[in-house]
Amino acid sequence: MNDIEPQTAAGKVLWHFTMSLDGFVAGPNHEMDWMMTGISSRPGLIEEYAETTGAVLGGRKGWDHFPDASNIYGGAWNGPLFVLTHHPEDATPVDGVTFLSCDLAEAVRIGLAAANGKNLEVFSPTIGAQLLELGLIDEIDLHIAPVLLGEGVRLYDNPGSTPIRLHRVGEGDPTSTVNVRYRPVTTPPSPTPGN
Repeated sequence: MNDIEPQTAAGKVLWHFTMSLDGFVAGPNHEMDWMMTGISSRPGLIEEYAETTGAVLGGRKGWDHFPDASNIYGGAWNGPLFVLTHHPEDATPVDGVTFLSCDLAEAVRIGLAAANGKNLEVFSPTIGAQLLELGLIDEIDLHIAPVLLGEGVRLYDNPGSTPIRLHRVGEGDPTSTVNVRYRPVTTPPSPTPGN
């Protein structure tokens, strides 16, 4: 099912994630293995984002769990990666990675300049939520995976905040609900030894 148009490289600040049906973008310790098994995506999706992404902005927590700039989009993307951190002095230098310690608007300015007309992708739930509240996110692009994680890192976790209304991109009523329908996968019981 492809219900949205392909992504374009238009100099957008794009908050982009694969998300579980229950709203998590990573497991409890930033685990991502749930994305690697039994989940398929639209053919060409990874290449589409690798081509339209000019730079990536991430956070220190995610970086500390996955310090491998060469694995973005499975290695299909190569470009400037910026990691926003309060403590750049204790970050291990890595080729192609710039550790920033500045305000969010400055980080976006730096990232967009480096993206050179392509999109700046935000790969951090915390940074994305803050940018959203500052009005600095142009688009939220989600791929909802047919899995329930139950716990982990939420896409948007901001208790006590005012709801942020969104408009769906594409044809039709931009305020309409997106309807999805799934069934639990049932696994046959393991054979009993001796039978």
